[in-house]
Amino acid sequence: MTLPMLHVVQISFFADRQGRSPSQLLEAWSTLRDVAEAARSAGVRVSVVQACSRAERLQRLGVWYYFLPFGEMLGPAVGKAALSELLGKLAPDVLHVHGLDFGSDVVALKALAPATPIVLQDHASRPPRIWRRASWRRANSVASGIAFCALEQARPFTEAGLIGPQTRVYEIPESTTHFSPGDRKEARRVTGIEGSPAVLWVGHLDTNKDPLTVLEAIARAARVLPGLRLYCCYGNAPVLSNVQERIAKDPELRDRVQLVGRVPHERIEWLMRAADLFILGSHREGSGYALIEALACGLPPVVTDIPSFRALTGSGKVGMLWPPEDPDAASAAVQSMADRLGPERRASVRTHFERELSPLALGLKLAAMYEDVLQRSGATMLATQHRAESR
Repeated sequence: MTLPMLHVVQISFFADRQGRSPSQLLEAWSTLRDVAEAARSAGVRVSVVQACSRAERLQRLGVWYYFLPFGEMLGPAVGKAALSELLGKLAPDVLHVHGLDFGSDVVALKALAPATPIVLQDHASRPPRIWRRASWRRANSVASGIAFCALEQARPFTEAGLIGPQTRVYEIPESTTHFSPGDRKEARRVTGIEGSPAVLWVGHLDTNKDPLTVLEAIARAARVLPGLRLYCCYGNAPVLSNVQERIAKDPELRDRVQLVGRVPHERIEWLMRAADLFILGSHREGSGYALIEALACGLPPVVTDIPSFRALTGSGKVGMLWPPEDPDAASAAVQSMADRLGPERRASVRTHFERELSPLALGLKLAAMYEDVLQRSGATMLATQHRAESR
């Protein structure tokens, strides 16, 4: 006898400040789709409930998306009632909440579905200030599990007493991508990228991602690699003037750094296919979407040695890691990787992505977490019976 598939409802309390329509949100927030579709690819039935000013239901690739006016402590009574009614109809086996910053919402959610285990997924949260920790403890006390990109990221929360012994911690990538490798020569023709090596930066120009350290590293590496070129794609750029000043005053950088700025997302895939190395100087990241995309394209990374980047690169098994704020180490890493480029290197990076970070790989990790949460909650037999009776 084949048992009905596990049904998970993924819930997002994140409010869109731009007030976009459901269809616009589904297009703009790729992670909302990618995580749901990844779990679906692993045989999980997935429904997504997203806070939105407009109520609507959409379907995409076997996943139903429900947009409802709730959030901010489950919002007005009508929003709470609508969410309660929807959960009653969906009858999920597990609730998967995106984000750790919605303590009151999570507690209220548990009251709506007291018998359903809840897992939370970190999206670059930090332990709150002391006066806000009580609500976090209450939320985490009703959560059966919490997923981080790297297990090490849970340590500050555990040390602050925000994750109790009853809550299981899982190491699961924050998202995935459908980017893929392509013909490097064709990509260079399309994008106009040049350089040997051509190094690509994709990230905001801010103090956390630390472009000034990267520029110093590139200047030092250029003395050994005269053909080196750096291309910087970015959105927000609070330190742009500092970056421009640094480039202008250094002859090693003036003619080899191109500030590309903001580009359409689909063009990033072409740029990653064309480049030889991917670089970032981040001090802290919840995950690393651009790094995941680079790995999907087979682009070897030279990134900082921080927990999420260690997890995504297999502790540096693909690419190289260097300490934040260390331009000497970054320069040495660029030079070392430049000596080991080629089709085999790119193939090994892509193989790592397929094994650890691809949609199916992410889906299997999510499915394993959901099943483990059910088993640990003692709800496996009850859930199986519940699924059989409710469908």
